[in-house]
Amino acid sequence: MKTKFPTDKFKTLTTPFYYYDTNALNNTLQALTSEAGKYDYHIHYAVKANANPRILTLIQQWGVGADCVSGGEIQAVIDAGFSADKIVFAGVGKADWEINLGLDYGIFCYNAESIPELEVINELAKNKGKQVQVALRINPEVDAHTHHHITTGTKEDKFGINRDQLEKVLDKLNTLDALRLIGIHFHIGSQITDLEPFLQLCRRTVEIRELFAKCGLKIEHLNFGGGLGIDYENPNENSIPDFKTYFELFHVNFPTEPGQQIHFEPGRSIVGQCGSLISKVLYVKEGSYKKFAILDAGFTDLIRPALYGARHKIENLTSDAEEETYDVVGPICESSDCFAKAVRLNEVKRGDLIALRSAGAYGETMASQYNCRKLPDAYFSDLL
Repeated sequence: MKTKFPTDKFKTLTTPFYYYDTNALNNTLQALTSEAGKYDYHIHYAVKANANPRILTLIQQWGVGADCVSGGEIQAVIDAGFSADKIVFAGVGKADWEINLGLDYGIFCYNAESIPELEVINELAKNKGKQVQVALRINPEVDAHTHHHITTGTKEDKFGINRDQLEKVLDKLNTLDALRLIGIHFHIGSQITDLEPFLQLCRRTVEIRELFAKCGLKIEHLNFGGGLGIDYENPNENSIPDFKTYFELFHVNFPTEPGQQIHFEPGRSIVGQCGSLISKVLYVKEGSYKKFAILDAGFTDLIRPALYGARHKIENLTSDAEEETYDVVGPICESSDCFAKAVRLNEVKRGDLIALRSAGAYGETMASQYNCRKLPDAYFSDLL
């Protein structure tokens, strides 16, 4: 069944552009906060998924916090109205100015990944006469079985502190008097659709919590990161991820101790399905063995297929003709500028409007101006 879009209004807009369905976003946030609220779990939206200012404003209205990985993201969420005391700052390479920005705003916590980073945060905090809260990002050695570019929880990855380094890190922390250790942080990867790795994470976290207890340390906050995937093949049928099963898994398999608080950092699962990239067909090119539908959108506007080999559902919004098979490509001067091969679409003609679905996460936020292209505009369903 073809998705309902305001196609007549689209025809008046310059393509390519991002289109966001605010009802879809709010329905997802309703489901998310309802399921997380059953267990008093804390939610921090992973800003890297989509930092559109209006997206941020809509999300903060649900009372969630933010997970930031740069100073720019910290400033963006502050500007959008997020509370500083709900901001966590992660990232393997925090610059001094970014750390200082967090100190100035009084953010909730720094998720730290190495001894050198802890030393710098301590020094900068002392310079401002402040004591700051930190959580240690620990590598749980759990393979998320996702694309290797977005796997972050194994020994080979640049992220986190390996378990065999923990004792050394804890010893160092005892000498850093401007830091207060409040918790531990994990993030094993992204676009995880099989929940088994999360079950492994729960079991591994129990082991790590016991290790901390033996050192006389009580963990107040446990942050399981994000990673829950979405259904790119069937965005209409599965528009909202199964938050119920996801949070239930953690509730059953990781019982909290008195006073402990649990945090999550969803990103893609919140915004992925609310967004589409709308493009126009420039040409239909007849090759020797195939047809190419050449769009005015390229990997500068949605890089996931080129970078990860990802597949997005593609729809011809302005044709009801019989389906034919196309390679759907963009205008960028790279062979990797291909959205999909051998896609069945209603017959494509020059000027047809094409929707690349599930582009709400890592579409606009990863856009570039390669080939001196203009960044696309964004439009919202409630403002058209």
